[in-house]
Amino acid sequence: MDSNGFDETEAGRTSATRQSQAYDGLRSLLLSGSIPPGTRLTEADLTRMFNVSRSTMRAVLVQLAQEGYVTSEVNRGVRTRSFSVEEAADILEARETLESALAGKAAERATDEEIAELRRTLRTMEECKTRGDQAGYSQGNRRFHQQVKEAAHQQTLARAYDTLLYPLVMRQYRNLTAPHPRTGSLEEHQAIFLAIVTRNPEAATAAMRHHVASARQALMLQARRERADPPGDPSAP
Repeated sequence: MDSNGFDETEAGRTSATRQSQAYDGLRSLLLSGSIPPGTRLTEADLTRMFNVSRSTMRAVLVQLAQEGYVTSEVNRGVRTRSFSVEEAADILEARETLESALAGKAAERATDEEIAELRRTLRTMEECKTRGDQAGYSQGNRRFHQQVKEAAHQQTLARAYDTLLYPLVMRQYRNLTAPHPRTGSLEEHQAIFLAIVTRNPEAATAAMRHHVASARQALMLQARRERADPPGDPSAP
């Protein structure tokens, strides 16, 4: 505290908290897919949105750029991240490797309570598929994968997995007009769960690898089709 009664330590903590909140808020917004790839982000708009100073928002954008969520270029400003087909394929392949390893560890280390949570999530996914609730199925799908990661109790793998920009790739390339869930998706989740509940790490690893590889192949097939036949191409048949 200085001679005027100002607590610099407390002010520093408040500033760090506001920066953390702005970071979490903007990161969640980017992951939600509500901002299209390549959209320019202005400090003025973001400072109003998150009620922080420009210097705080500038620090947030620097951090997000370092982590790959946005790009920052001279004369172009800060923009939401866009991925080439090759970049997307690399990220999806990395996800396949990391998540299959996490599933194997989950088969070894999941608690009875965690297995029960996975069973409840899978049951919800089954019900959503039966009644055609695509949004509910997608939510259950994300929860299932999160629960497998947590049940692995392997923090190094989990941190590596969390640095992947897979959600951004999905939101850029996923075909929203295609039927959802993808054919075979539920059965693949059931196979992963069966391997975990029977404590079979080799089977869990293989089942997760098959599941993620199938999703990757479907996504990249769509991406390559769009690149070969871009919307609005007058030469397209």
